[in-house]
Amino acid sequence: MSNESKTNAGRKLKDSLRRKKLIVAPGAYDALTAKLVEGAGFEAAYMTGYGTAASMRGLPDIGLLTMTEMLENVRAIAGAVGIPLIADADTGYGNAINVIRTVREFEKAGAAAIHIEDQVWPKRCGHMSGKQVIPKDEMAAKIRAAVEHRSTDDFLIIARTDALAVEGWENAIERGHAYVEAGADIMFVEAPETVEQMEQIPKLFDVPCLINMAPRTPSLPVETLEKMGFAIAIYPAACLAATIRANLDSLRHLKETGQTQDFGDFLSAFMEFNQFIGVPGYNELEEKFKSQQGNE
Repeated sequence: MSNESKTNAGRKLKDSLRRKKLIVAPGAYDALTAKLVEGAGFEAAYMTGYGTAASMRGLPDIGLLTMTEMLENVRAIAGAVGIPLIADADTGYGNAINVIRTVREFEKAGAAAIHIEDQVWPKRCGHMSGKQVIPKDEMAAKIRAAVEHRSTDDFLIIARTDALAVEGWENAIERGHAYVEAGADIMFVEAPETVEQMEQIPKLFDVPCLINMAPRTPSLPVETLEKMGFAIAIYPAACLAATIRANLDSLRHLKETGQTQDFGDFLSAFMEFNQFIGVPGYNELEEKFKSQQGNE
């Protein structure tokens, strides 16, 4: 992906935010699921840290992956799609100085936005128990470092606080205000557990708010989230859960019956998938350069 394409991805996301219409970003855990998200007509994709850990290494989301491993997935996903990619950057992988490098690397890798959380390292999935958070001022310094050292303000910094489960509602909101004051473009209060909390979040901040539709948060329709005032809704498990369920069913059927499930007209589906994945375009390129070689 060229530098211009990377800048355009961030600009696309900013333009979408200006329309004041909820951006729905399903979770993609690899390049293929990101292409499926794009093909389904969504205007953004979310690189899930949980899905990245599970799919790349078969590990839980408890801070076991390094920045290098996360960046590998960002590059693959951002390079496969034209829609903006919102990426999980965990805690920024260290202090404010580490965050500076994190921002530069994620920006170069093609992300349109990243979220950085105020957990201690090693972090945990935001909907797991046992989380801990760093001091508010330390996190605010990380946000300031991120904002000051991005190459363009088209690269959006999302501040995430996990303090609700650790310190309670009032402290979580206080932290959120500190992070917005530090320059965060988007505020992300992780894991609200009631509809009342969800209703309040967008009203309490002067920047767009992101909601993570994961297990601890009440499941509400997109229309309701938009009416509440949220700017972005991410669905980290949208592809991962469906993949796990389909694979488990298929493998169970094979184990119990000794045969694979009936996938219908597999040849037709295979040809359709080849169209989707871009085989005809590569065939055309191959023929073009074969012709050029023959004329030399």
